Amino acid sequence: MDIAIHTSFLPHTDAEASLAFYRDVVGFEVRQDVGYQDMRWITVGPPSQPDVNLVLYPPTADPGITEEEGRVITEMIAKGTYASIMLATPDVDAAFARIQSGDVEIVQEPTEQPWGKRDCAFRDPAGNMVRMQQS
Repeated sequence: MDIAIHTSFLPHTDAEASLAFYRDVVGFEVRQDVGYQDMRWITVGPPSQPDVNLVLYPPTADPGITEEEGRVITEMIAKGTYASIMLATPDVDAAFARIQSGDVEIVQEPTEQPWGKRDCAFRDPAGNMVRMQQS
C-alpha cells in the first residue's frame, strides 16, 4: 500500500495575514485562492513539494457549527491549542532567522531536543502552533 499525505488544513482568522505569512515569510507558493461570500480558502505549499498542500481555511465555515462552538474554536485558535503543523528544513537556524525577521510570535528558539532533533516553534498570524525541525 502506498499512501501519501496530500493536503492538511490550518484555520485562519485573517486570510490576508495568513497568506502574507505563509507566502512571504515561510516561502510557500500559492496554489489556489478561493472565495465564497465573505470567506476564503487559500492553498499553499512548498515549491519543492508540488503534491503537498496546506489549506488555510475559515474555521467556522461549516454550517453545522453553532455560534457557541465557533466562539470556542476561535478562542482555542487564539491560544494556540486548536491546530498545529510540523515543518522541516535542512537548516533550521537559517529558516528561523528568516521567519524571526517577520512579525511572528516566537515560542521557542532553535533548540537541541532530547529526542535528537533541533527544532524551533512560533505562531502563525491566527495563533496556530508551527514547529520546524531540522530534516
